[in-house]
Amino acid sequence: MTQPPGQPSPPGPPSPPGPPSFPQAAGQPPMGAVHLTVQGSVMTSNVVTPKAWVNGYPVAVKYGENVVPVPAGPVRVELSNQWLRTYGQAAIEFPLQAGQTVPVFYAAPWHQFTTGSIGFQKVKRKGAAAFAVLMALIIAIPVTVLTLSAFLS
Repeated sequence: MTQPPGQPSPPGPPSPPGPPSFPQAAGQPPMGAVHLTVQGSVMTSNVVTPKAWVNGYPVAVKYGENVVPVPAGPVRVELSNQWLRTYGQAAIEFPLQAGQTVPVFYAAPWHQFTTGSIGFQKVKRKGAAAFAVLMALIIAIPVTVLTLSAFLS
């Protein structure tokens, strides 16, 4: 059945959600996207969110999912954290096709003496063993001192 001109067509089923589309302006290069997931939160990682750069340009990110439109071609994603010093540096490079969305996952390390983890799938945080040893020492030294002082007095 056809609709007469000027009559609205009946609503159809909604189209399924797909990857974000990036309209192209005349003269603009074809676009794709980096779907950057910063793993963790202010409670489990760092109060200060990591710094990110895509192809050398700074990008504001938050914990969780971030969609960054990027021109198609070679892409380099870099992240790092800052506390007393810069730590958790990680980078990944890949080709990006027009209209493509590439998932990238970043996890900051447990401490500031190692690099971060980055990949195309969910990644584990580095430095858990060193962090556990450090916490054990922080607890063990005062307990040992208190025990020895009580024993020797």
